Amino acid sequence: MLTLVFVGVVTGPIRKFALKIGAVDVPNLPRKTQSEPVPYLGGVAIALGVILTSYAALLTQEFSMNNFYLASSVIFPALIIATLGLWDDMKELQPWPRLIAQTSVGTSMALILIATDTMGFALGNTFLDAAVSIFWIVGITNSINFFDNLDGGAAGTVAIATFFLFLIANSEGQILVSALAIVVCGSTAGFLLWNKSPAKIYMGDAGALFLGIVMGVLTIRLNPGIVPKQLSLVIPIALLAIPILDTTVAVASRLYRGISPFTGGRDHLSHRLMRIGIHRKYAAITLWAASGVYGLLAYTIYQTENSIFAYIAGAGWVALLVFFLRIPSEDK
Repeated sequence: MLTLVFVGVVTGPIRKFALKIGAVDVPNLPRKTQSEPVPYLGGVAIALGVILTSYAALLTQEFSMNNFYLASSVIFPALIIATLGLWDDMKELQPWPRLIAQTSVGTSMALILIATDTMGFALGNTFLDAAVSIFWIVGITNSINFFDNLDGGAAGTVAIATFFLFLIANSEGQILVSALAIVVCGSTAGFLLWNKSPAKIYMGDAGALFLGIVMGVLTIRLNPGIVPKQLSLVIPIALLAIPILDTTVAVASRLYRGISPFTGGRDHLSHRLMRIGIHRKYAAITLWAASGVYGLLAYTIYQTENSIFAYIAGAGWVALLVFFLRIPSEDK
């Protein structure tokens, strides 16, 4: 609640500052859905909320150098990527420098996770653990960034995913994971007050990349403690099923059309929902609802340890993939 209020309050002054310095997203490309320029320094508010609240909690609660180190090992890399994202917001970097930076940070995070033995589910092979961790962190970072293409879409979805992540981690006594999860939930919910349709401010690459790193690392650290252990791998995927679906649909359609996956376009889930007649406001609500369903499925898998719910989640995801791919990728 404290983070929600803090971000809700601080976003206003940051929005005014962004307007003052001209840090605005101008609707100068066909893929832009807004009709007026919108400031995009909202990621600064999100990062401030997460960082300040997290360290304040560390200092006032059960402070230890180990907890400080473990929290910093998530926050500092996310801050580095957020700084790159802020630079990208201002200067529009090419895709490859961003991918190289994300891979470098992802590799560092994977090595830290292995060295500190804080992976929720290790595969038993150091090289495989590192490869999977790097792929997951970089993939989720880009998925959240790709998914940030609709007023409130990414912020609401991350808030929902982190809420269910908090429930699972808290039930398992994973204090650090649950604490960071609920802080991110509050931060994105507070930002959503400004970012819901019609958005008064965007989170920009700074916010999306920051959230992507944090989400990628927290879901790897999550240890649901369920049997069979393979189900532990399903839970993080279910929590982030909708951003992953968005990335899969966009990349698949771009490759099919012979264009770069890093090329922006109106081929995301939100654009396809609007293309079949759903208003942008309700498109966001639809994506939130889908995220909520997958959050419930993840929590149900955790509670019941029943593989049937994993099969339901997988079948539903494939059905959604087919549904969205059948919607035209471009306006006619």
